[in-house]
Amino acid sequence: MMSDFKVEMVNDEMKEFYVQFHGPKDSLYEGGVWKLRVRLPDEYPYKSPSIGFMNKIFHPNIDENSGSVCLDVIHRAWSPMFDLVNVFEMFLPQLLLYPNESDPLNSDAATLMIHDMDIYELRVKEFCERYAKPSDIGIEPEKKSSDEEGTEDENDENDENVVDKPDP
Repeated sequence: MMSDFKVEMVNDEMKEFYVQFHGPKDSLYEGGVWKLRVRLPDEYPYKSPSIGFMNKIFHPNIDENSGSVCLDVIHRAWSPMFDLVNVFEMFLPQLLLYPNESDPLNSDAATLMIHDMDIYELRVKEFCERYAKPSDIGIEPEKKSSDEEGTEDENDENDENVVDKPDP
């Protein structure tokens, strides 16, 4: 069901796991990557999952310290017809694209959004750069294979710079 997302199990019971979540395209959060902790209650899917951001994010509806998400569809309007794919493909991207500053968990973000959108946008981007890089959630950068390290022409140019130097 979650095949489009990288999921890391916390234990064997499949009740708690981490999901790698990427900021939606064309949003202030684009390029950011977050690790979200998901806890499924025993009554799931009749009771909503608990979802929290593990690395920091600046958003009016996400608590900066705990990572808790204030999203009506998860807390009050949850239905067994929803599933985790809905949460990660629709609900959370919509929350990031369209924050609700009138029902904040982060009052600083909401106040900035209402009174100074330029500073709000700068703060969001600053948090993405500081806390939402792949390395911030334990993703190692991909190593280039020897085929990608340089073309033969590039390597020939580098050889010209060491013409008169003996081989070690």
